[in-house]
Amino acid sequence: MKYWWVNQNQTYKHEVSGGYLWSPKKKKDGSQNYFYDTMTQVKVGDLVLSFSDTRIKALGVVTSPAVSAPKPTEFGNAGKQWSDEGWFVEVEYRELEKTIRPADHMGILGALLPQRYSPLQANGNGNQGVYLTELPEAMAQALGVLIGAEYASLKQNAKNAPLETLNDEAEAEVKRRMDIPETEKIQLIKARRGQGLFRSRVELLEKGCRLTDVVERQHLRASHIKPWCKSTDEEKLDGNNGLLLSPHVDHLFDRGFVSFSSTGTLLVAKQLASGLLASWHLDNTIAKALRPEQDEFMGYHRNNVFLG
Repeated sequence: MKYWWVNQNQTYKHEVSGGYLWSPKKKKDGSQNYFYDTMTQVKVGDLVLSFSDTRIKALGVVTSPAVSAPKPTEFGNAGKQWSDEGWFVEVEYRELEKTIRPADHMGILGALLPQRYSPLQANGNGNQGVYLTELPEAMAQALGVLIGAEYASLKQNAKNAPLETLNDEAEAEVKRRMDIPETEKIQLIKARRGQGLFRSRVELLEKGCRLTDVVERQHLRASHIKPWCKSTDEEKLDGNNGLLLSPHVDHLFDRGFVSFSSTGTLLVAKQLASGLLASWHLDNTIAKALRPEQDEFMGYHRNNVFLG
């Protein structure tokens, strides 16, 4: 994970509400700009700290790499000096309840500023011309301490963000392989989507969703316990590596907001909004013990996916 500081004085409202970063590719005279080139270096799961009007107002998690895109029309006059061709990065933002003013904390932050391409001057004022710049980990962690629980929560959420990208890469690798027959490739790829042989094997072991008690299989997803991209070929197709889940429960499980103990007790991450389980009428008192073979996979989920 890398940490990025973005100056959004002119575009904060548009970028944060729209869920993106956007910058020109080059300066108006056609020359390179480090603070635009950094857009191509961000990766899924990186953390973004949004700075506007002297304060860090929002945090974000990168959800897709940079792609070419025209300047957003909503920028209006705010971006009239920028070229129309630029970089676009999707970001899932969370506006902070507790915003901080870095200039008030330079006794802590001053020694941690990067030697080159710093977003701040020594007195805490923002450096002109900065858009997106990488932060040293020590500075990011210090800012995180100042922000508090909201930073810790989002950082935990960010750890599962790259899984979909890893799944895409792993699927492409399966398609390129020459050591397995085409029929096996098809089953491995279908397994990623909860289909084919994998689903059939899960349905032999699981009768319905553990939280909603829905048993109509056309309304359930066959979800991998150990993520597909982290599983061996055998594990990708193993019915013990699966659960039948209602779609909204599948979302919570894949993102690590919930997991299960060996006894089947629901484990709920502290990052999950209070009241959500009740709003979705999910009964967290239901406990259906896991099979030993299944719990081996759930142990991986508890240790590596569950947000805790």
